[in-house]
Amino acid sequence: MISISFPPPDFRIMTQQGQDMIFDPFRKKYVVLTPEEWVRQNFLNYLVKSRDYPGALMSIEKEMHLGELRKRCDIVVYSREAEPWMIVECKEMGVPLKQPVLEQIVRYHMALPAPWLVITNGVNTWCCRLDGAAGSWVFENDLPDYPPVNTITPR
Repeated sequence: MISISFPPPDFRIMTQQGQDMIFDPFRKKYVVLTPEEWVRQNFLNYLVKSRDYPGALMSIEKEMHLGELRKRCDIVVYSREAEPWMIVECKEMGVPLKQPVLEQIVRYHMALPAPWLVITNGVNTWCCRLDGAAGSWVFENDLPDYPPVNTITPR
């Protein structure tokens, strides 16, 4: 499990028609502030402000197809070469990060191959990388640094 110290939030929140809304700077619009959205916005804020991940190379709620099903990844981080580099699945704080959550993100990986997978509920965060030689996933103690140019293979 990874220990994360989230930066102080500087979110813009408002109430519209009785619903709390939070401004998503990536989608450039206000979205409903659900418990999962709170985790997603805090994790995005952490990736950009604390880890120097480029916000311009992130996709939020990226739609994909798994067979005939349409699914959405919470966050996809792309390499500078526009290849999927990391998939992040966010759950609300009360949802434990157990086998079903890991299976969900591995299914997303089948449709959108990326060398890094992350699951978080804002309290606990797990990160694994694909070991291509062994053909298995290896859990890491920290998130990777954003890759330099021409480096999408995990270290």
